[in-house]
Amino acid sequence: MTTFIEEVIVNLQEKGLNLSELKFILPSKRAGTFLKHQLSSLTAQTMFAPEILSIEDFVESISGLKTVSNTELLFQFYTTYITLNTEEHPDSFEVFSKWAQILLQDFNEIDRYLIPQEKIFDYLSAIQELKHWSVQAEQTEFVKNYLAFWNKLHAYYTHFTTHLLEHKLGYQGLVYRQADARVSEYIQEHNIQHVFLGFNALNTAEEAIIQHILEHTNALIYWDIDKTFYENPVHDAGLFTRQHAKNWKYFKTHPFNWITENYKTEKKINVIGVPKNIGQAKYIGNILRDLQTSENKLESTAIVLGNEDLLLPVLNSMPDFIERLNVTMGFPLKSIPLASLFESLFNLHKNNPKAFYYKDVISILSHQFIRPLFFENEKDEATKLIETIQTNNIVFLSCADLVALSESFKPVLTLLFGAWDNNASKALSCSKTLILALKNHLNEKKDEHVLSLEYTYRFHELFNELERLNTTYKYFQSISALHQVYKELLSSETLDFQGEPLQGLQIMGMLESRVLDFKTVIISSVNEGVLPAGKSNNSFIPLDVKLENNLPTFKEKDAVYTYHFYRLLQRAEQVYIIYNTEPDALAGGEKSRFITQLELENIHTLKHAIATPTVSLVEQKLKTVAKSPLVIQRLKEIAKRGFSPSSLTNYMRNPMDFYFQKVLKIQEYDEVEETVAANTLGTVVHNTLEDFYKPLVGKQLTEAHLTEMKSKISSTVLHHFEITYNKGDITTGKNLISFEIAKRYVLNFLNTELKEIKAGRIIKIIAIEADFKRVKINIPEFDFPVTIGGKVDRVDEYDGTTRIIDYKTGKVNQSQVEIIDWDALTTDYDKYSKPFQILCYAFMMQSSGTLKFPLEAGIISFKNLNGGFLKFTKKDKSGNGATKITAIDQETIQLFEAQLKVLILDIFNTEIDFLEKEISH
Repeated sequence: MTTFIEEVIVNLQEKGLNLSELKFILPSKRAGTFLKHQLSSLTAQTMFAPEILSIEDFVESISGLKTVSNTELLFQFYTTYITLNTEEHPDSFEVFSKWAQILLQDFNEIDRYLIPQEKIFDYLSAIQELKHWSVQAEQTEFVKNYLAFWNKLHAYYTHFTTHLLEHKLGYQGLVYRQADARVSEYIQEHNIQHVFLGFNALNTAEEAIIQHILEHTNALIYWDIDKTFYENPVHDAGLFTRQHAKNWKYFKTHPFNWITENYKTEKKINVIGVPKNIGQAKYIGNILRDLQTSENKLESTAIVLGNEDLLLPVLNSMPDFIERLNVTMGFPLKSIPLASLFESLFNLHKNNPKAFYYKDVISILSHQFIRPLFFENEKDEATKLIETIQTNNIVFLSCADLVALSESFKPVLTLLFGAWDNNASKALSCSKTLILALKNHLNEKKDEHVLSLEYTYRFHELFNELERLNTTYKYFQSISALHQVYKELLSSETLDFQGEPLQGLQIMGMLESRVLDFKTVIISSVNEGVLPAGKSNNSFIPLDVKLENNLPTFKEKDAVYTYHFYRLLQRAEQVYIIYNTEPDALAGGEKSRFITQLELENIHTLKHAIATPTVSLVEQKLKTVAKSPLVIQRLKEIAKRGFSPSSLTNYMRNPMDFYFQKVLKIQEYDEVEETVAANTLGTVVHNTLEDFYKPLVGKQLTEAHLTEMKSKISSTVLHHFEITYNKGDITTGKNLISFEIAKRYVLNFLNTELKEIKAGRIIKIIAIEADFKRVKINIPEFDFPVTIGGKVDRVDEYDGTTRIIDYKTGKVNQSQVEIIDWDALTTDYDKYSKPFQILCYAFMMQSSGTLKFPLEAGIISFKNLNGGFLKFTKKDKSGNGATKITAIDQETIQLFEAQLKVLILDIFNTEIDFLEKEISH
């Protein structure tokens, strides 16, 4: 394959020209690097390298102006806006920057296409006047201001450009307009032959400059267009070259070089649909594995990323054998971890809050750059701080709160969470100090943190630039305005990759492929909205005005992409076109029209395929754990200390949960309770009732007791919320509702008790929160002790009958405390866990000799107080007509004890593994 650059060099040599004395102008700097390389390999003798410039650098050298960054332009333009604005309340910089960006783009287009400025601005304001014509003579204030804006456009433009020219500065369009005015002067001063090569779409200023040089000097121009596109009047790849060949006077007397015939040569074109972006990246890695052979070292292979966000996934998908790689695009600074830290800090301080939301605080403390700052004597203070926040349910924290929790790290905490006071200077000072603190820490182990130090250096530069802008212009009136400019600067900054610019595999964006040719081309994201980019309307200039003034519209922009796409295919021998099969409204739509166009041309045979990842079916197997001697030893320790009724029902529900929680002692992760959890609410209600009833143990309940309790509900519930919910806020939102629910539960319960007393019932309190420890279970099969223990919420005497009562804040129905078959008691958690727990309490009291008959046991459900005392019931059958026995006697307890032994024997049986159960939630 002979590349376009090689063809040009050979042609120049055939003309007998001294290549050292030429000035080469190309569309991009990257193409210049390849040209220099080709020159060295195609010349036999040593020579001085010729001057090689990109079109932007060439035009800038003619104009005598220095191109200014977009951010700097925005500040310069705001100075113009403030100077010319006569309104009482002009837009703040933050508001201004949102519409000024678009206006600057329009100024740029108007200048690049050499449109007479006064004419187009007057035309635009006249259109707006017509739009707002009304039969009412008086215009509203809003319409007046709106039209005033359009009428001022020309004044803004004139003042702004005059100011820039005075300082020898310019944006791209102004540089081009100035260069066009000075091109004759440039020719007189520079007696050198120019060679223009590889151009396609040119703006009016570029056309005028190149034509002037061609007509008045011995300059040469080389186009790279294939006959297939050039001779087809409707093919967009040849749109611009056809126009240039037809409209330029130069070509009336000079040949049009070159129309080549490369496109129709045989090519292997593969069109592959891959789901999602990451899928495309992984598939590119697979293609490279297939391409790599002993002969093919991927020397003339390019990966062209339609969507440049795929850079990182593609780099991570590179096969290990690739030794030489060059990435022409930079790595976006916004994608590095340090960017997420400053984004979090800006979002944290943007609204100048008095206290910070705990998740934002934890996010910053957990950040990979911040966490090492909290290490002291190999202890991780950040983790300790996070655990304290979670344990105490602190939903909002101030800087002072954080310092109080970790006094030794006051400087770092103040740096991160000290108030920025909505002051840009303070924000910049804190950010720069933080960067220096990070740098000093990273310098301790410099060799391990080379990349991280590079990151901090680049952010130091970025904040220096922000500080310069703030000092020079003083337009940052808020953190929000600073954040906006920070994001603008960040999005344009990149870290350059070090690689072999001319050897091995090349990874590039679509625009960087200009003028370059490769044998194998892999193009990703060939979807509508990406390739081509599609319509975008970021302009104040309407479409009809653009057409009137020959300004580029979406039609021309699409034609630019069409040319680049087909030019990549022109000399290639093997092409892989990859598109995303899952259309996404934000990241590209259906497969590109370019693929359909290739099919309709019918010049090449396309090989279509859909690539989907091989997903191996992972069968979800329930876990099993064998009972090893160590596990049995641990179970014996638990048995000696005492099983609790809840741990035994946990085993019934899912043996694996019992294994994790009791044998391995793995506790659930303790998160901040932003809203009161059900178990917290239950604890508060239980503890409140304990406070009320504990002093009455051994006494008969009276109306006076209950009336006194009712007067203390609010203060007692609040007291227990403060203890249980730690520092959590219960004064607002859902927590306030939970607080009120807890009070209502207690009040409703006391009212139910009062109703019973008024009805003449005699209730005597026997025990409250009776704590039974190590109640022995007699199991002859074991030579070690097995005990059970737990707390009984309440034991009372109701008209002479002893009652064991378990409080539940959730809803329980009578059917949930009934059993039919004793053998099923320990097998079905959902049906029998509650009767099991109640009978455990009865067994413990019986064993400890504190039980009196007649006896009943049951549940009081706060969500079902109308159901009253839900008694444990033994039925002889299911359905209607069953005989129900609620009294618990010695026989009942003996039958329960037999089932309890069965369950414990099951737990210790080494032949029965801990088996995970499928639980429906």
